Amino acid sequence: MLIRDVRPWGGERSDVELSGDRIAAIRPHDPGAQPTGEVVEGRGRLLLPSFSDVHVHLDSTRIGLPFRPHTGGPGVWTMMLNDRRNWRTAEVPLEERVTGTLERMIARGTTRVRSYAQVDVDCKLEKFDAVLAAKEKFAGLADVQIMTFPQAGILREKGTVEYLEASLEAGAEVIGGIDPCSLDRDPKGHLDVVFGLAEKYQVEVDIHLHEPGHLGVFSTDLVLERTRALGMQGKVTMSHAYELGSVSESVSRRIIDDFAELDVAMATVAPPDRGQLSLVALTEAGVRVGLGEDGQRDYWSPYGNCDMLDRTWQLAFTNNFRRDELIEMSLAVATVGGASIMSHDVARLAGVADRPGLSAGDRADLLLVDGETPASAVMDRGTDRTVLHDGVVVADQLALVHR
Repeated sequence: MLIRDVRPWGGERSDVELSGDRIAAIRPHDPGAQPTGEVVEGRGRLLLPSFSDVHVHLDSTRIGLPFRPHTGGPGVWTMMLNDRRNWRTAEVPLEERVTGTLERMIARGTTRVRSYAQVDVDCKLEKFDAVLAAKEKFAGLADVQIMTFPQAGILREKGTVEYLEASLEAGAEVIGGIDPCSLDRDPKGHLDVVFGLAEKYQVEVDIHLHEPGHLGVFSTDLVLERTRALGMQGKVTMSHAYELGSVSESVSRRIIDDFAELDVAMATVAPPDRGQLSLVALTEAGVRVGLGEDGQRDYWSPYGNCDMLDRTWQLAFTNNFRRDELIEMSLAVATVGGASIMSHDVARLAGVADRPGLSAGDRADLLLVDGETPASAVMDRGTDRTVLHDGVVVADQLALVHR
């Protein structure tokens, strides 16, 4: 396949040759060439790595359904109970909602997804099974990792551990944890289960952390201790972690250095909080940082629309980025940054100015999108898009290409 007349990361007009699922060569665009074989017309569009959404709750989506007023209250437990009261009575079955949301994500340029799947004594494996069905349906169009997630805690309700283990036996690739101190109020017991199951089933760990200030730092330090003691470098992600940057500059610096040393990743959803760790400092330290949409117009939040280009804009906006270099860094985090969390075949970003993913030998998971520059594409969020996964066109003009 040849992708003709595109601008990789906003550079010179180029022709990009693919061989199987890899980029074979990038050459200056030759308008007079008569290529043979399959050709994708770039028409001068930008060529970027496709998006990686590494923090999404496909299991709670209401994308495509009528808008409903938000009924959740403050706090994780209250919001979780609100979800329990409502998720079964949506207008269409859960599996159809999950599948439709993943389809829309792919059509807009996301080809790598790490999705939470809530597992507890209420939903049992029903939500997990819905996410698994969507993963299997779109197996040739996107890579989907399923994280089994104890949204209601692990120790509060008897039987949760057994359902978590059943989901791991059924194919979950990541074990989640959540607020070890404030939700279960037994950080040792909570993390014993999480890391014990990770070790038993040889899966990665992703800790969902909403805890504030010093409490969040305390829980993070417990996770770091276990990562070091168990030799799980490169296999642990901290998600949200809204306030790890709120205690002091020295504590923030120490946490960032520990993350870099232990290869602990960070997944952000671009929150408005000002207490988060510096995205620039994380990137410059070589910490794997990825972006996600979180819940999408669900019982937790009315936000989210399946478009990671929109969420990239939000990441730049909430970080008060104005310079093109920093806006483009946000785009690198949303694309290759997340890919490096899902696969360690993808290198960590090597600083603010790193623009990887479009060299010979790189995987051909690609997005063509209209825009003058990468920064302007984030600002304008155009819809003239073509999406490739493993060197195959899977979507064009915001619709899947069925093969």
